[in-house]
Amino acid sequence: MRTREATLEDLAREPGKAELVNGRIVRMSPTGGLPGYAGREIVASLHAYSRRTGVGYAIPDNVAFVVNLPHRRSFSPDAAFYVGELGMGFLEGAPRFAVEVRSESDYGPAAERRLASKRADYFAAGTLAVWDVDLLGADVVRVHRADAPQRPTVYRRGDVAEAEPAVPGWSMPVDDLFPDATTSRTARLGGRSRRHAAGHAAPARSRRRRR
Repeated sequence: MRTREATLEDLAREPGKAELVNGRIVRMSPTGGLPGYAGREIVASLHAYSRRTGVGYAIPDNVAFVVNLPHRRSFSPDAAFYVGELGMGFLEGAPRFAVEVRSESDYGPAAERRLASKRADYFAAGTLAVWDVDLLGADVVRVHRADAPQRPTVYRRGDVAEAEPAVPGWSMPVDDLFPDATTSRTARLGGRSRRHAAGHAAPARSRRRRR
């Protein structure tokens, strides 16, 4: 007997973070300390950008975006930037910009395939840029774009990362994704030539293209 496919109504009844993929509710484990901290910092920076420009909304973790792909009905990114209407229900359509912060289970060949497949779904649904945030790696932020998904821009500590063209003019220091950012920020504001406030475009020298 064929199992009934899950619906958006089933998703709404889930007590924790989950997505609706291939007719199944895919549950996600609670976020760890470092990934949660990084996600919060990204949302705070996006919120400041939204307030300053009057464009879009910074969306935190555990919010569902409803899409209509053949095998996927929802996303729940760790952070996102959304241009659309906010209501009591799930958000309609994909975020313009999505952030996936890696947890301990997001390493290894199987995880890489799963993350790549999810990025492809984001782009198919209309997302313009996706951050793959790896707090354990040297390449901390990989910016995948819909027009060149296999050629991400890579940012490391000391760089300023952006999300063009999804969030025009927005950027944030990669160092701010880590708890020691207070020390780094103090040094930066004390006269470092590379200081950049959130919301200003990243300099060309901070951009690295992986080919």
